[in-house]
Amino acid sequence: MPKLDESRHFLPVNIAVITVSDTRTAADDKSGNVLDKMIKEDGHHIASRSIIKDDLPDLVDALNKLINDANIDVVITTGGTGVTGRDTTPEAIKAVMEKEIEGFGELFRWISYAKIGTSTMQSRAIGGVAKGTYLFALPGSPSACKDGWGEILRSQLDNRHRPCNLVELMPRLQEHLPS
Repeated sequence: MPKLDESRHFLPVNIAVITVSDTRTAADDKSGNVLDKMIKEDGHHIASRSIIKDDLPDLVDALNKLINDANIDVVITTGGTGVTGRDTTPEAIKAVMEKEIEGFGELFRWISYAKIGTSTMQSRAIGGVAKGTYLFALPGSPSACKDGWGEILRSQLDNRHRPCNLVELMPRLQEHLPS
């Protein structure tokens, strides 16, 4: 069973949180607030927080800016992962990522299935890597954010998590990338 190796020193990572929504504001961004709170409680840093309209070119531009920022280790989006015409977060992630982390979306839907049954098929949660930055897209509900962070990302972004974690791979993410 996975566990924390308490003999290892915790290494906080810098995380950007993007809420993707045509209607949310800072005053009513419940999902962004859930992520912000959980990330900070777990000892990581919120390096950037924003709300972006569900518009593919705008979202790709915002992702590229964060990916090119050496101070950002991880970008987590919430919202825009459904199947309606305005839901473009997975397409934006795919447009910038170099490698997909298929297991993230699969694991998210497996966890979600236990709570919402077959409705989980409507989630297009996705994970990937771009220029050494991890990218994770979560659905826009507070519950989905709690599941995504609490059940997956909390442990994978903790360098003490055994048998392995994403943090220890960070120094090697840019190997073999064109200069």
